[in-house]
Amino acid sequence: MNKVITFGEIMLRLAPVGYYRFVQAGSYGATYGGGEANVAIALANFGIATAFVTKLPKHEIGQAAVNTLRQFGVDTSMIVRGGDRVGIYYLEKGAAQRASKVIYDRSHSAIADAETSDFNWDVIFKDVSWFHFTGITPALSDKAAAVTMEAVKAAKGKNITVSCDLNYRKNLWSREKAKEVMGRLVPYVDICIANEEDASDVFGIKAKNTDVNSGALNREGYKEVAKALTDRFGFKKTAITLRESISANDNNWGGMLFDGKDYFFSRNYAIHIVDRVGGGDSFGAGLIYGSLQGWSSQETLEFAVAASCLKHSIEGDFNMVSVDEVKKLAGGDASGRVQR
Repeated sequence: MNKVITFGEIMLRLAPVGYYRFVQAGSYGATYGGGEANVAIALANFGIATAFVTKLPKHEIGQAAVNTLRQFGVDTSMIVRGGDRVGIYYLEKGAAQRASKVIYDRSHSAIADAETSDFNWDVIFKDVSWFHFTGITPALSDKAAAVTMEAVKAAKGKNITVSCDLNYRKNLWSREKAKEVMGRLVPYVDICIANEEDASDVFGIKAKNTDVNSGALNREGYKEVAKALTDRFGFKKTAITLRESISANDNNWGGMLFDGKDYFFSRNYAIHIVDRVGGGDSFGAGLIYGSLQGWSSQETLEFAVAASCLKHSIEGDFNMVSVDEVKKLAGGDASGRVQR
């Protein structure tokens, strides 16, 4: 049976109700989320045996994060307990031409201060076929980067497929530091996932004739980006999400996949956004799911893009959809008609 490990930080998400701005908010809704945790929950919802690895405090807020993962069937048995803080992020949802805004309060969280000795990767990777992390985790601290390096080395030593979403976050580290650290990690990666900006931000590989701020994306330019990434680091596959931003509420959404030889593009979706956080994570989960099923590159890409399309319609970080729902959309039913 396929088993997936994801490694990273799960955070407390605090968000004003609806489209209230931070300065208007009299109360905040509290949920949980975080890149690799989002992937784990999406995969568990798809029926894949998935475990999330992190470090969380022993107090009640840490336990609430663990309980959230358990609620969706994610294996939490390898979460290390200790440290003092659960990371927090504040989310102000954008509307129309006003962008969404995220403020981090995650310095010295339990996982950021974790030591390499906290994790026994020989035990964690027993009977595992896939390991997934994102560029967010090594950005948390030098200690977190060191733990991530040990994880990818151990995974490759056991012939486990490794996937990484580059996920550059300018509020966590500089482009220079990201290039240095990720440049050491990605040679251990089999499948690289990026959005339309990550390759440029982290490795200086930019798509020609593209302006993400105006929403203008050049498909041919992203072929060059995928090939450049693959040639430099030896990835088996490179996937890129393609977001054309019309406004904070309305985007065109698609993706591409390069398998080292051929380029595949998905159908394009015009999406009206309820909550865009976790959209890239749901793409990654869909890509992992399709790969584990042995589907063709085109089938896998269509599933991943459809899964992430649906995530944009769901409040919170987590993609609460089933395989059947994703397959239906990928198969062409985008009507949104009432199901009775």
